[in-house]
Amino acid sequence: MTLHYKRLTVADREEYLILMQAAYAPIRALGIHFDAASADLQKVTQHLEHHAVYAALSDHRLAASVTVRFPWGPLPGPFGLPHIGWFGVHPDFKGQNLGATLLGWLEQEVLLAELRAPAVSLGTAISHPWLRAMYQKLGFEAMHETDLGKGHITLYMKKVLDESLHAQWLARRTPPPLTSTEKQ
Repeated sequence: MTLHYKRLTVADREEYLILMQAAYAPIRALGIHFDAASADLQKVTQHLEHHAVYAALSDHRLAASVTVRFPWGPLPGPFGLPHIGWFGVHPDFKGQNLGATLLGWLEQEVLLAELRAPAVSLGTAISHPWLRAMYQKLGFEAMHETDLGKGHITLYMKKVLDESLHAQWLARRTPPPLTSTEKQ
């Protein structure tokens, strides 16, 4: 199987909607309220307009997709880093490791090579039976949990992509200690 990657546009919205509906059917069956699980054509169109959505295509068919939400965009993640959202694989391609392959491509070709991102984050429902373990296997670490009012507790996770860039990013985010004159 040969995969091709591309960034989706609004012109791809109908095929993208089909992928999201199929990929998130098991999530709906679990009663977990991820935004992608209730996508319709209007939501998909807005999603494609506001975020970078990348897809893996097999024989010119959308097999998997992943969204990058930017810290400066309308729906930033919690850490000031690129944030993964709407990540799914069509059930016809289940068991072929396409999700991990697409995510690996995204990390190397977009997040590191183009954006020089030190790390990436994502959120998942703690009630989901296998997503946490899958993301940990892919190198993500649990950071904190929060209730976003979606009917489940969200676990935020982070994956360091480049240790050196991450150390620099952390140094810029951490305020310097107060000097003795500033403490007074």
